[in-house]
Amino acid sequence: MTNFSYEVFSEVAKRKTFFAAATQLNVTPSAISHSVAGLEKELGFSLFVRNRTGVKLTSDGKKVLPVIQEILNTEAKLKEEAARINGLNEGRIRIGAFSSVCINWLPDIIRGFKKDYPKIELSVTQGNFNAVAEQVRVGTLDLGFSALPIKEKLEVIPLHKDPIFCITPQSFTPRGDKIVTRSDLQGKNFILQQIDYDRDTKKALDTYDVSVNSIHYSIDDASIIAMVESGLGMGILPELALQKLSGNVNRYPFQEHFYRTVCLVSHAEAKQTPSTRAFVKAIQDYLLERYGAEDAKQLATFF
Repeated sequence: MTNFSYEVFSEVAKRKTFFAAATQLNVTPSAISHSVAGLEKELGFSLFVRNRTGVKLTSDGKKVLPVIQEILNTEAKLKEEAARINGLNEGRIRIGAFSSVCINWLPDIIRGFKKDYPKIELSVTQGNFNAVAEQVRVGTLDLGFSALPIKEKLEVIPLHKDPIFCITPQSFTPRGDKIVTRSDLQGKNFILQQIDYDRDTKKALDTYDVSVNSIHYSIDDASIIAMVESGLGMGILPELALQKLSGNVNRYPFQEHFYRTVCLVSHAEAKQTPSTRAFVKAIQDYLLERYGAEDAKQLATFF
């Protein structure tokens, strides 16, 4: 089977320290160091740059990471296919998602999936849109929930149009009573997350000519709600992010309709594994039950 040094390289690239990789692989840090040195000697160039906090990939290391990850993924597919032939229904699925999908969708999807496939190993990594797509591209994740547009060359399946709302203090009432217009936002401050700000949120702000000087940043959606509740500004959040957040705030639709499109991304070969196909089917069933056929039918092109 695959050279162990490939697994070591992949783990070190992911964990960014020899110690963390050693813990994950249940070997000593010196074994990790020896393996990396041996692979570097075999390839003829350095893979990592050592620093005070750990290691980072060299430019050459970044080039070979997708290749080595593809070798590891191919072996995993072989083992999974053999298990399927033997009727064991075993496998491994590595999922990436941004926070509101992790909170609102994945618990129910995973709970239902594990009832049917208890032997399939699942892992979830939380990250922003770009980070999830990049990890799927290099092969360290099998499936990822992100948002359009996707720049990486991946399989991309739109899942759900998630409406975006204006979040205001309870003391605020728009002049139109039920919708927020341009005149309502003049001179107002906004509290946003800096990560992924340049996507769909920016479309709304640009439409209403909100200046950069009027934008302040918070670390997460719950903090935005707390700041809006305190009267420090307004927020712009999608419906999915609001579902399990509480606070004394109002939410209003904009005069124009804004939304983000949540999507599923996958490497072209990843969709061919039996376990990944089964998980995509679980996503499809969940969307059908929660949102109806309009969203679920988007996944039909994946099979």
